[in-house]
Amino acid sequence: MNDSVNSIDKKTVWITGASSGIGRAVAEKLAQQGHRVYISGRTVETLEDIVQQFDFSKDSKASTNAGGQLIALPCDVTDDAAMVNVLQEAGVESLDTIILSAGTCEYIDLPDLDINMIRRVNETNYFGVVNACIAALPILEKTAEAANESVDRRPHIIGIGSMSSYLGFPRAEAYGSSKAAMSYFLESLRSDLGDRIDVTVVYPGFVKTPMTDRNDFPMPFLVDVEEAADIILRKADRRPLTIAFPARLNLLLKTMTLFPRMWYSGVSKRLRRTGADT
Repeated sequence: MNDSVNSIDKKTVWITGASSGIGRAVAEKLAQQGHRVYISGRTVETLEDIVQQFDFSKDSKASTNAGGQLIALPCDVTDDAAMVNVLQEAGVESLDTIILSAGTCEYIDLPDLDINMIRRVNETNYFGVVNACIAALPILEKTAEAANESVDRRPHIIGIGSMSSYLGFPRAEAYGSSKAAMSYFLESLRSDLGDRIDVTVVYPGFVKTPMTDRNDFPMPFLVDVEEAADIILRKADRRPLTIAFPARLNLLLKTMTLFPRMWYSGVSKRLRRTGADT
């Protein structure tokens, strides 16, 4: 999505997981570019604070981005019943893009395989994506019909996955499996949607967010969240099947998928927690 837009290019975007991290950074950049952005998260107060902080009428620097707007649309992506009509109830009649960024991370500490925790992580990272697609697809289909086979106007689904789905990471039995399921779901959805709606799966490495700030293990090639948002938006313009960054970590992990024994017998050990809990 370009840094500047005219009235024809302005898009209506829905972003889940927009309260913090990648979702928030992307939402703010899109609004600054002049797009209309619905931001979703579970906490109404947090969303309203974000909207208030980006009141463009009070920001002289926003004069070139007239029309950009952030709109709070609180919801819990794990609530199946509430999600079905969440967009219609909010009066959302058209959508050009949805960015599925809602996510959580909890780690396994063997020998305790906590089934409730694994379900909890999957409820957000996997079923939350499914629920968001259920809510958005009818509106995206209307946008696709109006696009009249114009590639530039086709609606776009962008899902924020993770490189952790490439290989098994230490303690990531819940998180990695949820992201792998999410990625497969979106890739299969792409097959069914044909040429009507584009689908892009994003595979970030380690991005500095409130979620990764809790990590107590090495995070190689850590990317700033603002840089991550810039990469996603710049590359999404070309409607690729996937976006993966940083390049060095992507190359390392993709290579390791060809030599999995090397990964499990050596490299993955370096990502374990350091100190007494190793």
